[in-house]
Amino acid sequence: MANKDLKFDEIPLKKPSLKSLEKKIGALTEELKQTKDLSSGLKVIRKMDKLMDTYETQATVISIRYSCNTTDPVISKAQDQLDEMSPYISNYIDKWNRAILEVPYRKELEEKFTPYYFQKIENSLKSFDEKIIPELVEINKLSSQYDRILGSAQIEFRGQIYNLSQMGKFTTSLDRKERREASIAVDKFFASKEQEIGDIYGKLVSLRDQAAKKLGFENFVELGYLSLGRTDYDAKMVKGYREQIASVAVPMAQKLYKAQAKRIGIPFSKMKTYDYNISFASGNPKPKGNTEELVGYATEMYDHMSKESGEFFHLMVDRHLLDLEARPGKQPGGYMTFLPDYKYPFIFSNFNGTEGDVNVLTHEVGHAFQGYLSANIKPSDFRQPTLESCEIHSMSMEFFAWPYMDKFFGDEADKYRYSHLSDAIEFLPYGITIDEFQHWVYEHPTATHEERCKIFKEIESKYTPHKVYDEECSCFGHGATWMRQSHIFGSPFYYIDYTLAQVCAFQFLNAMNKNQPKAWKKYLKLCKCGGKYPFVTLLEKNHLLNPFIDGNVAKIMKPLNKILKGIDQSKF
Repeated sequence: MANKDLKFDEIPLKKPSLKSLEKKIGALTEELKQTKDLSSGLKVIRKMDKLMDTYETQATVISIRYSCNTTDPVISKAQDQLDEMSPYISNYIDKWNRAILEVPYRKELEEKFTPYYFQKIENSLKSFDEKIIPELVEINKLSSQYDRILGSAQIEFRGQIYNLSQMGKFTTSLDRKERREASIAVDKFFASKEQEIGDIYGKLVSLRDQAAKKLGFENFVELGYLSLGRTDYDAKMVKGYREQIASVAVPMAQKLYKAQAKRIGIPFSKMKTYDYNISFASGNPKPKGNTEELVGYATEMYDHMSKESGEFFHLMVDRHLLDLEARPGKQPGGYMTFLPDYKYPFIFSNFNGTEGDVNVLTHEVGHAFQGYLSANIKPSDFRQPTLESCEIHSMSMEFFAWPYMDKFFGDEADKYRYSHLSDAIEFLPYGITIDEFQHWVYEHPTATHEERCKIFKEIESKYTPHKVYDEECSCFGHGATWMRQSHIFGSPFYYIDYTLAQVCAFQFLNAMNKNQPKAWKKYLKLCKCGGKYPFVTLLEKNHLLNPFIDGNVAKIMKPLNKILKGIDQSKF
């Protein structure tokens, strides 16, 4: 029994035993096969849930510690062992799932857990077979290899050494020369690793294509969707959604970019990619305080927001469940994960002194808050929503934090709100760029690295035509920008989820402007649903417009123009 009072750094590092898990899962599978009624079956299912919670907790502790220090040889070895082990665990679970489908009381179990419970199981069976274990082991190793390359980046800049996250503050400098030099330095790092990263991705694509064909799919696209648990929408619906974004969000974003160029005093035709990192001539809004102070502001904010959010955030602080600052050897990016045995989330980030620190804090807190509210949902398969549903919680929390931005930004609070909303709109064209690129890649699995870069540049030019790279940024300039997007390597087809969720989160912003308490109540209900429903059904249950229905994106985004116009830019 886990001690739920432990702080994260007090949790012992335990490596899961593959042999032990094989024996225990196998025994529970056999026990399930012997059950004849719902009552006895539920007891076995609860035992399996408990066993998997412990395995996931142990694996997650290793994963967190690895991302916090990718250069630690002990943790790196443990992570490598997990990468090799996880496909075999999937195989044992596959056998368990097959046994569940055959129980004589399936109809009663379906009534108790809803048909979606079995839909999820059937989905997982379609997307896994032990014959693809060799591919999955190699995929895991290659994904970790990519993470190591980015995590161990050492970029020399103006006499100092920085990692990728730490370079962020220079790419947003008011000094155009410094922005340019910083962008070139980052580009040179990726240029020095381009062949290695390109080779890794080529192998990942080939392995995923190979696995898909072994399972009887034409290519990896359908398998990728099944692996993400998408049961109520497909690639055709996503294509239609991308077309809506292209017709609505792309023109909106281009107007915002032109206004930005005017604000910072550079002709639109002369703007380079690094110039778009600066939103205002007076500089981007900067948080007023260091990490400790920002956490203090957040504590006040969540205490005021609601009883539930206050209790949750105090838990996060008291149990040391926030690792926020960038440092050498730390993996770039940010994430939230969950430790089932302790029933608490963990937030990982890389603060670098920019407004992004506040974005990532509120974003990951949205994920963590949902995890906290859903911690006791049974069965455990219903705790975690599908990925696009998860992102609604995080992106909506960013907007629910708006009334408190005076704490974080002082007199630049409105500047932040304007920047945050315009960035959210401008993100949508980039999101569909990544998605369309990935569809092309897996529909053309034998393409070369050069061909991938060429098609990325074409798609990028279609959705973000304002982008002009500096002539010295030769790596990104020829279409290799996708190499810095980690989701492409570790979570194919995931990226469109951010855009779907962003469109849903805009609905909460619109609702807040009409009635904040009612909007918050609706948000709490959404979080407490956990993963009980697939994406489209979740939207229906919570009275949110479905982005896949033609015309809904325009309907959702139209009020955003009024919000932007309501913020007085003249004082920035």
